Amino acid sequence: MTVQETQITREHVIDFVYDEARMLDEGRYDEWLALWLPEGHYWMPLDYRQTDPVHATSLLYEDNFMLRLRVERLNGQRTFSQKPKSRCHHVLQRPFIDVFEPGEGRFVTNTNMHYVETRLDDQILLALTATHDLRAVDGALRIAGKKVELLNCDAAFGNIQLLP
Repeated sequence: MTVQETQITREHVIDFVYDEARMLDEGRYDEWLALWLPEGHYWMPLDYRQTDPVHATSLLYEDNFMLRLRVERLNGQRTFSQKPKSRCHHVLQRPFIDVFEPGEGRFVTNTNMHYVETRLDDQILLALTATHDLRAVDGALRIAGKKVELLNCDAAFGNIQLLP
């Protein structure tokens, strides 16, 4: 979505969150990766209300390099753990906009959702809250950070192959 920073509306921000989830559901990982700023981080805390991704253990804390590796693996033809490929489905509530600063080009959303991931006979359902830290860069919204807080973050998990 390309608009002037001063023209970004609440609806643009909300549509961005829905569009990102749709890209993941449809396996459009290269497009999804292009949404990220080079310095962006994807974070999934291990503990409820965890505030520090660096000095505390997390389920996931990936920078742009690690996200690119993940996308290469998911797109790879020789990724045997992904034959057949995992699929996912996001069911989102309407995102809340916690920070709306079009003049600064900064927006923060908070979205409750259910996430389903399936492969062969395995299916997992996760209830979560996703916080998107978005920036307007050259007229487009980009992801500076995404934090995914699982409702049952302290449970034992198998492999989460895709990204909620």
